[in-house]
Amino acid sequence: MANLRAGLIGLGMMGRHHARVLASLEGVDLVAVADPGGDKFGVAGGRPVHENIEQLIAEGIDYCMVAVPTQYHSEIAKALAEAGVHAMIEKPLAGSAAEATEIAKAFEAAGVIGAVGHIERYNPALQALRVRLEAGELGDIYQITTRRQGPFPARIADVGVVLDLATHDIDLTAWVTQSPFIAVSAQSAHKSGRQYEDLIAVTGKLADGTVTSHLVNWLSPMKERLTVVTGEKGAFIADTLLADLSFHANGTVATAWDDVAHFRGVSEGDMIRYAISKPEPLRTEHEAFRDAVLGKEADIVTLQQGLQTVVVAEAVIQSAAEDRTIRVATEPAQS
Repeated sequence: MANLRAGLIGLGMMGRHHARVLASLEGVDLVAVADPGGDKFGVAGGRPVHENIEQLIAEGIDYCMVAVPTQYHSEIAKALAEAGVHAMIEKPLAGSAAEATEIAKAFEAAGVIGAVGHIERYNPALQALRVRLEAGELGDIYQITTRRQGPFPARIADVGVVLDLATHDIDLTAWVTQSPFIAVSAQSAHKSGRQYEDLIAVTGKLADGTVTSHLVNWLSPMKERLTVVTGEKGAFIADTLLADLSFHANGTVATAWDDVAHFRGVSEGDMIRYAISKPEPLRTEHEAFRDAVLGKEADIVTLQQGLQTVVVAEAVIQSAAEDRTIRVATEPAQS
């Protein structure tokens, strides 16, 4: 069977990484790339470099990776759908729920496969976390908290921290629990002099009753990527910077030393850091989309799931602007 012919549009920071993976992906030939600004970082590797999506489509590609700024997603995605080309679109799917809806409808009408590049789903720590949650190792889930903080990325110019970063946490939270958001309440800050927010603090509630909390900003000197799931039997901690997963069990042994008990609670349990395989998330993501294009069973982030994440992100932005809790339309659990 001939290899799939892949194209890539957008040769910025993420585009460079996509090019590296696509160029070495089994069963795939990266045949051409495109960027109106040219190949500034020399990632084409001798392949044709085009200026626009029409020229890339003319190469006879089977599927395309879209890694352009969010404001161009809708135009490029709809051109690919009209041409019958499968596509994976970097997150967020679009800058608004209206545009995301148009993209999803265009791909459905064309009968081609679309996916969204929510790469955190493919982090080994979160993949292992979801398996353990599905197996019931935590019992009932009570709360999920995430912290995603770091310095301001100069490359981001067209969206704020909610659409660029918090969409990771919205997607992964609904995914690991298999329960959608039904309400959010948020507070934001604008400290960098841009029109978009650069800090957001969100509390939320999922359809299954789980309470969530998300702190996301571009204002911290340190980089932090942490997900904590607390439940009936203890707490899982996923550090996605290191791809580590650990578990803190509820204790069954009483702490008799009162001074220690004052700080640690009435009891403490075992702490485990799991040894897990750590493949590169971006490669796992591309392997999944390749398999989906080939008609195989694959765990991709569907366009409908990407759309629902944008819907929740818009509710977060609205909540911060209006200083009130926003109800979110309930969608089927993400699979």
